[in-house]
Amino acid sequence: MKAFAHDLYTYPLPAGHRFPLGKYRAVRARAESRTSIDVADARSASHDELALIHDRDYINRVDAGQLERREELALGFPWSPALVERSRRSVGATIQAAGCALTDGVSANLGGGTHHAFPDAGRGFCVFNDVAIAVHALRRAGLIDRALVVDLDVHQGDGTHFVFDGDREAFTFSINGFKNYPFHRVAGDLELDLADGTSDDAYLAGLAELLPQAIDRARPDLCLYLGGADPYAGDQLGRLSVTMDGLEQRDRLVRDTLCESGVPVALTLAGGYADPIDDTVAINLATLDVFAG
Repeated sequence: MKAFAHDLYTYPLPAGHRFPLGKYRAVRARAESRTSIDVADARSASHDELALIHDRDYINRVDAGQLERREELALGFPWSPALVERSRRSVGATIQAAGCALTDGVSANLGGGTHHAFPDAGRGFCVFNDVAIAVHALRRAGLIDRALVVDLDVHQGDGTHFVFDGDREAFTFSINGFKNYPFHRVAGDLELDLADGTSDDAYLAGLAELLPQAIDRARPDLCLYLGGADPYAGDQLGRLSVTMDGLEQRDRLVRDTLCESGVPVALTLAGGYADPIDDTVAINLATLDVFAG
């Protein structure tokens, strides 16, 4: 499986910041040890690619470091030139993975899943919306018409839902922690909201019931899968109680259901905030192994 990484482009964070930036390099190092995974450096998304969904004024202000203080607070990161380059390469990685998935059946971004970014604003550790941009980039290239987003990060992908609202050729399916961020929701096409503490059986039962419905309704040329590690019981921001084994079963269920339907899949790893960070890395590697196997 081809995978695209952007971990070489890092950015400064304040001491004690909750975002686990180090996980990306650890995931890459372990992925490169797998003979089943071929890791390459991601390219940077162009201004025109970002502008497929983002306002040009917003892109220009991000590039120039002209975000207001309230915007930085909503984003959750201090601005830096390195943050901009890293964010562009995260988008580039998903565009590359989506293109490869169409020929290979599966490909991955060793990061991505920045689903809280809106056209005119970054939020929740998400500067640009990589999945939404990738769908529009492949459409512009004439490679796909219809897309399915399967978002199994524990936090609702409000930015992605906003971008695809009213888009009859895009379908969003997500499983969310009901009481978790974001606190002002944007409705998706098919959602399952779960109570705090939900464990493996209820989580997997809901996925098994709803994923085939999503595929039937979407009739997609491509699936963009956000395989978040944050439903994990040990995640600091997750609030669910899904085990590592449950998450591996989740990934196998997604893989097998898409494969049976003949739908290629581009994987992004999305969120994960476990302490220790090695738990998130282990979950991410298990997800990659499932799809590369």
